[in-house]
Amino acid sequence: MKRYFTAIAAAALFFAACKFNDNNGRKALPIYGERDAVTKTVDGKQVTDTVYHTIPSFGFVNQYGDSVTNKSLDGKIFVADFFFTTCPSICPVMHRNMLNVYKAFKDAGDVSIISMTIDPKYDSVPVLKKYADALNIKGNMWWLVQGKKEETYNLATSYLVTTPREDEKEKFIHDGYFILIDKQKRIRGSYIGTDEKEVAKLIEDIKTLRAEPDQQAK
Repeated sequence: MKRYFTAIAAAALFFAACKFNDNNGRKALPIYGERDAVTKTVDGKQVTDTVYHTIPSFGFVNQYGDSVTNKSLDGKIFVADFFFTTCPSICPVMHRNMLNVYKAFKDAGDVSIISMTIDPKYDSVPVLKKYADALNIKGNMWWLVQGKKEETYNLATSYLVTTPREDEKEKFIHDGYFILIDKQKRIRGSYIGTDEKEVAKLIEDIKTLRAEPDQQAK
């Protein structure tokens, strides 16, 4: 598996760290993605703000048949990944590991998971529900979603992962990363979903992110 996210982040100067430590001495997580400096006039003075890369709008249907959009995750820290239910290799391992994230935060209220299928033709709502039931996923903390394939594939670039594709044998190929997104829809981390140690780090990083002042409930 290529470390695509890390290569892009380094090449495009995607790192920003805030000066913040929580009560446990944790430092703020970096913010990944391209950024722009925007100058505007406030109270007659020129002020320059940094505008960060954010996840764009999207529209899906989840395992319950409910519509899920970017607004459905407003006020949420969330973890995103791409998968398909018939994947014989990395997806089962990824989602066994994702269950640790689910169990750690299922009662938190401000943390969600969204897993986007790259095979929506097969992964219908009933198929996604059966898959969720097999993982013993309940409630609305973890959504398994499907939408138009082309839009889903294009959305992957916004998460700074390799665009999913099909090879000459029509087998699906995708990255196995878990992407951590903050309440402002900014990317704050990338983790190899098949690596238990990286997923453990994701859990700790979610705790760190929840402690940041602008991520706490208002």
